[in-house]
Amino acid sequence: MSTPTQEKTVSFKPTPGLSYDPTEERYWDRAALDGEVLRAFEICNGCRMCFKYCDSFPKLFTFVDDRHDGDVTRVTEAETREVMDACFQCKLCEVQCPYTPRDAHEFQLDFPKLVHRYRGVHRRGKAPTLRQRVLNDPDAAGKLARLSLGMANVANRARPLRVLMEKVVGVHRDKLLPEFAAEPFDAWAEKHGHVQAEPGGEAVLFQTCFVQHNEPDLGKDALYVLKRNGVDVRVVKGLLCCGMPAWETGDLESLRRWAHRDLELLLPYVEKGAKVLVVNPTCSMMMRREWPHLLEGEDRARAEKLAPAVMDVSEFLWTIRNEPRFDASFASAPPGGKVAYHAPCHLRAQGIGFKGRDLLRKIPGVTVASTVMECCGHDGTFAMTVEGFEPSQRVGRKAFDGMKAAEAEVWATDCPLAAVQFQQHAGKKPLHPITLLARAYRGEGFGPKTGGER
Repeated sequence: MSTPTQEKTVSFKPTPGLSYDPTEERYWDRAALDGEVLRAFEICNGCRMCFKYCDSFPKLFTFVDDRHDGDVTRVTEAETREVMDACFQCKLCEVQCPYTPRDAHEFQLDFPKLVHRYRGVHRRGKAPTLRQRVLNDPDAAGKLARLSLGMANVANRARPLRVLMEKVVGVHRDKLLPEFAAEPFDAWAEKHGHVQAEPGGEAVLFQTCFVQHNEPDLGKDALYVLKRNGVDVRVVKGLLCCGMPAWETGDLESLRRWAHRDLELLLPYVEKGAKVLVVNPTCSMMMRREWPHLLEGEDRARAEKLAPAVMDVSEFLWTIRNEPRFDASFASAPPGGKVAYHAPCHLRAQGIGFKGRDLLRKIPGVTVASTVMECCGHDGTFAMTVEGFEPSQRVGRKAFDGMKAAEAEVWATDCPLAAVQFQQHAGKKPLHPITLLARAYRGEGFGPKTGGER
């Protein structure tokens, strides 16, 4: 950004460089981008509703107030980079903002999309760093971990190797990392008859890369609960990451490549009337809201066709709760009947409510003692990085305190990575609402799983 010698008036209205569509030429124009960044900074500086989410806005306001006497036109290029780098794409500022395209406001401000544009423009043509190669592609990481025959999990727990990983890759030595499963979820699903030769069924499960490689039990619970409620649900082999980890760093090429593969596999089911049920709200947000404007050509048209069929698993179950097939014969309940629920940021961004929480109230005797709306701070790969680990704890502190204050023995959240964040920094790992339902149906307990329980 420029550093003029005297203050200039900055209009709140869109510049000719406004674009959130990477298929448009002006999206990639740095001068056009700079004009939109300056405009956004002026709007946000005058509003300041989003001071409490990530560090982007406090940094901006500090630069403007303490260094530039209230003049956003004097914010430097280095300071702009700091503001943009501090965004971890929780999307809560877009949820809070009154000036968005979603609200049809004339300012057309979408700060998270502007950050994505900034990162995409500044990354374009550059080779990915080693850390980006490791964190941007969860499927490659999962496959390499299985080839290690369990040594990847050992390495993630070994202090000397974690120190080396921090120095070489940039993953913080103290970050609790999820373990890798010995068998991918879709391989298990195929063995147990959930993969069919031809598309069909009422629903197809998008298990997400986290379930595929790290927590297949969550996918198994989703299938169990859906089938228990009379849903003809299928599993597809070969689904890839939704692309969010790559897009966090501006890697649009990888996102488009993986989305193309997923569309190839999922659309035949959608064309036969199936819903696409997603376990992780980040992935459902990507498929519903991001793919239709990030993809290009035929894939964009196919993404627009897919998006209306995408649903959160709990959201879908909520739609059939009053049908005769909905099974209310639960055999157990959380101790004391109290559950503390955390609302993931990317679920809030979709504006569909908290159906996982609402379903828990179907278990006799269960009350949701608290619904915690604060960001947990994990936010994709942000909490794993050297520079993000400490801020992630600070951002998440209100969420940690809110869950503890509920004094509930069982915690729940729809986001598997949020569960890891709570496990490390609040001392208790929340369960996915679908897992709580599965355990209640089976008459199981609600503490941490042991090796012999399944």
